[in-house]
Amino acid sequence: MSRVLVVEDEPAILESLGFVLERDGFTVALTPSLQAARAALDTAATDLVVLDLMLPDGSGFDLISELRQAGRAQPALIVLSSRDREVDRVRALEMGADDYVTKPFSPREVLARVGAVLRRTHQTEQRTAADDALPQLNAVTRRAVLGAMALDLTRVEFDLLALFCATPGRAFSRSEIIDQVWGSGFALSDRTIDSHIKALRKKLVDAGGDANLIETVRGIGYRSFDPSARA
Repeated sequence: MSRVLVVEDEPAILESLGFVLERDGFTVALTPSLQAARAALDTAATDLVVLDLMLPDGSGFDLISELRQAGRAQPALIVLSSRDREVDRVRALEMGADDYVTKPFSPREVLARVGAVLRRTHQTEQRTAADDALPQLNAVTRRAVLGAMALDLTRVEFDLLALFCATPGRAFSRSEIIDQVWGSGFALSDRTIDSHIKALRKKLVDAGGDANLIETVRGIGYRSFDPSARA
């Protein structure tokens, strides 16, 4: 359940937005000032802020700047404002706002925009999580990196990893793995292949990766990992 913080000094707007958001299943915090908004942000994790620009104790632009400072958790942000000049819209978006809604507006419109922004944010987080889980391979230099850590791989381990990375989600039989990594007609025991996979898994785990990125498929061989399917 997503938490939405509404920062608005007009009681009627604050209450109407709180009503439609709670009715749609969001956890909602309502605040009438920048000071109250900062306290609410420090109290609990917030997924999205709906922010008026003209507040009794300052400008909403100040809070946008604070929220977008490096190193701080960044909730999504939708600006509400009676200021409909292009310069204000552009400034808010360039500072990091995800959307800009001008007054007067329908609470249902804001609800729809909240849903759209959160969906985009969630999809971005999923892609980022999947990208972070994948080793990055350079076929020319034969270097492999997972996160910020270089993997010290043998020739066989690198070729195994390259095979799995190239086709996420596909299951390979041991004979297919031999053909792709060692070459057609090469004779190896199942135990030898399993030993190489075990060594590769250990190096992935030691680098902070997931041992299940290479899954055993009973009676067949191994399945290449697909982190995006688990995000």
